[in-house]
Amino acid sequence: MGASADTSDISHPLVATVYDLVVPDRLLFESHRRYLTRDLSGRVLDIGAGTGANFPYLAEAAPSVEIHAIEPDRYMRRQAVTKARNSGCAVDLRAARAESLPYPDDAFDVVLASLVFCTIQEPDAALEEVARVLKPGGELRFLEHVHADGWRGTGQHVLNPLWERVAGGCQLTRDTVERFVCHDAFAVEQIERIDRGIFPATPIVRGTLRRRQ
Repeated sequence: MGASADTSDISHPLVATVYDLVVPDRLLFESHRRYLTRDLSGRVLDIGAGTGANFPYLAEAAPSVEIHAIEPDRYMRRQAVTKARNSGCAVDLRAARAESLPYPDDAFDVVLASLVFCTIQEPDAALEEVARVLKPGGELRFLEHVHADGWRGTGQHVLNPLWERVAGGCQLTRDTVERFVCHDAFAVEQIERIDRGIFPATPIVRGTLRRRQ
């Protein structure tokens, strides 16, 4: 099992307060969240649940799915608890970091990562933890914004220091998908790049990786 994580320094009260107001999640991400949560079974872990954007969709999968989630930011977590309650989503939500998941090996059939690897402080360690807690044959389903090409990529580099400060540590310049597909523990099932979105947090990439046997 991963070591207990210290979450005391992860605290973005202003971001948590305004996130659902400034991010039109239903408009931008509803189809992607349905992609993440379709045809689920077994035990599912939502890492970096944020304000609970996946919970209304996960509620539709109950009661056949056992839902777990982590969120280290206590302000985000409070909103996620409310959203879970309002949507009827029965979820075991814990205060933990993705770099040190409080679960045993081979614990989950599916791990969901949605717009979270941009903020994880140690993404390589987090991916190792995802591989550890997934059962062989289990799925990592992801939705992430990544580093762009051309002038948009240049703009992301220029904006990133300010963006990181105002967006709760979010990084615009991460090559998250390359990190995923190059990991020996995973085989690629599907990857789709979506160039539509709101600059600078574009493009969006979604997909499914399978834990190797």
